[in-house]
Amino acid sequence: MGGASVLLLGPEAEALAPRLEASGYRPLQGAVAAGLPLPDVVVLAAAAVDRIPALRAIYGSTPILLDLIVDSLEARSHCLTSGADDFWLSGQGPSDLLVRLRLHLGLRQQHQPEAVLQVADLVITPSRRQVRRGNRSVALTAREYQLLLVLMERSGQVLSRETILAKVWSDQQGAASNVIEVYVRYLRQKLEAGGERRLIHTVRGQGYSLAAKPPLQG
Repeated sequence: MGGASVLLLGPEAEALAPRLEASGYRPLQGAVAAGLPLPDVVVLAAAAVDRIPALRAIYGSTPILLDLIVDSLEARSHCLTSGADDFWLSGQGPSDLLVRLRLHLGLRQQHQPEAVLQVADLVITPSRRQVRRGNRSVALTAREYQLLLVLMERSGQVLSRETILAKVWSDQQGAASNVIEVYVRYLRQKLEAGGERRLIHTVRGQGYSLAAKPPLQG
């Protein structure tokens, strides 16, 4: 993962540039605009939280990590609802951020198939982390993208909750019990925003399946 580019936005994030560079990363600072090289991760100071929608529109599913000045359940919940993928704790120094960078870069490297994946009018181009539903582009967070990719790679199969947790939330052993349901709901909202038919199906007592038609249930 050495050499991965990390876009730093906000004073607290930018102050870590020397440590990140010493750890083998390429810290980036400055302009944020479409057409510039895509960073591997974006690290935000807490005061930059309002920039997340614009960053998501430009960088798609690139992981976004938001600083939590105070670590609490309320702060973590706000972090996720703001559109960030994860948090980092500036109060704990660079070590916490370095751990989270390794985790998120590892998640991205788990699945890099070359071929385009398609089910009905849903298409993923993994090499560009691009998701399209028909003629429209679908912007996903890194975790949403990872969940969709796991379902797409085994389209037509029913994946148990345990399998999904192991593949998508392996870095969060204490993940909330309803985290899969929450993220499936997020995905459905985005994939069906144009009135498209449902492709992610709940199979009672078994798990979830991504398929053009609902699987038969006993």
